[in-house]
Order: sequence, then C-alpha cells, then structure tokens
Amino acid sequence: MRKQLGFTLVEIAIVLFIVGLLLGGVLKGQELIRAARVNNIAAQLDEVKVAYLGFLDRYRTYPGDMPTAQAAVQIPGTGSVGCAAASTCANGRIDPNENILVWYHLSRAGFVSGSYTGITDAGAAIQTPTSADSPSNRYGGFLVLVNDNDYGDTNAVTKPVLNLKTGGLMPVALIAELDRKLDDGQPGTGSFRIGIAYGGVNPAVGACLTGAANNNPGMLYNASQNIEACGGVAIQ
Repeated sequence: MRKQLGFTLVEIAIVLFIVGLLLGGVLKGQELIRAARVNNIAAQLDEVKVAYLGFLDRYRTYPGDMPTAQAAVQIPGTGSVGCAAASTCANGRIDPNENILVWYHLSRAGFVSGSYTGITDAGAAIQTPTSADSPSNRYGGFLVLVNDNDYGDTNAVTKPVLNLKTGGLMPVALIAELDRKLDDGQPGTGSFRIGIAYGGVNPAVGACLTGAANNNPGMLYNASQNIEACGGVAIQ
C-alpha cells in the first residue's frame, strides 16, 4: 500500500490558524503604532496650549506680541527681544509676523523645552520657521501658533482667529484620525480642521482632500491614499 503524501486537513487548518494569528498581530501592531502617533501629536498640541496660556497668565500678554522693552526686563536672560512693528506689536494677538518670537518667548520663560533663537517681527506674513527657531511635529513639519484666517473653513474666511498649526508632512490618514479623536472628523468644521496653505500643506482634490475643492462644503479627508504632505489646525 502506498504511503499518502501531502498535508491533512487538520495540518492545513493549523497552518492557516497560525498565519491568521500572525497577520492579526501585524495589523494590530500597525493600529497601535498609529494610535500612539495620534496621541503624541494630540499631547504636543495640548502642551503648547498650556504653555501659551501660562505665559498669558504670568505676563498678561501673548508670547510673540510682547514688546522688546517689556521682554528685556521680564523674561529671564540678558537681551530678550520682543515685537517691534508698530501696527501689530502689543495689540492683543499673535500676528503672522510674530510666529518666530512665540517660541523664543515661551522657551526663555520656561514654558516649553528647548532653546529657540528669536527673530523680531518683519513684514506682514508668516516668517519661514527653521529647526533653530521653531518646534516641529515628529514628521518634520513646523508648529505655528498665530492669529490668521488659514484654518480650513468651509466658507470664505475673513476673521482671523488664534490657531495652532500642526505643521505639514503628515499622513492624511493620521490627520483624519486626529480630527476624529479631538473633534468631529470633518476637515472644514469644528475645533480641529485641515491646514489649507501653510508649511507645505496645500491640499487639493485627490490629495489631502477629496469630494470638493478647498474651503467648500462636502470636502472629506482623502484617507484612502498614502499621502504624506498634510497638516491640521487646532482652533484655540
């Protein structure tokens, strides 16, 4: 009688069971990694909020908006600088040209870790951040705390509000998950939204967003695509 070759049904079932366990473990691991990254970004945003509110409570002015004369005597360290532009300095908000000074003031005052160089305000637009003067998210995009109208509204925006930008270079699926964790999961509504045009973030149909053009109702996160050029905005 010839000996039967091959695997029995029981052996095949055991192999399939083991493969299933391995695949399940890999998928679960990826899910845990993404959850950890989302929590990391959320914690970073919370830390910045606590920092600027602490600065505001101590000095009665926003970081970045404090004039040099005040910064030089109130913020620890010799030669602390502050804002200088007459039209925006000490006006009760963090204007786009004060975005670099924000981190300088917060770090010199001990509200955030790190040591950032201070660049006084110049012009009217957001100054380009670098690793020397601004913190970044774990993907390399720079955080920006500012009063402006770039916060992913579904309608034309004319009123600047204080918002914290996560910085760009982030996967769109992570931004969508962060929005679901912090807010309503919609890129154009609520307290957390898509970043429209700052820090390498310029989402368009088929990129970070889908369903509609920027700043229009019906736009959705295009989380089905592996796009790593997106960013979010947390309205303060």
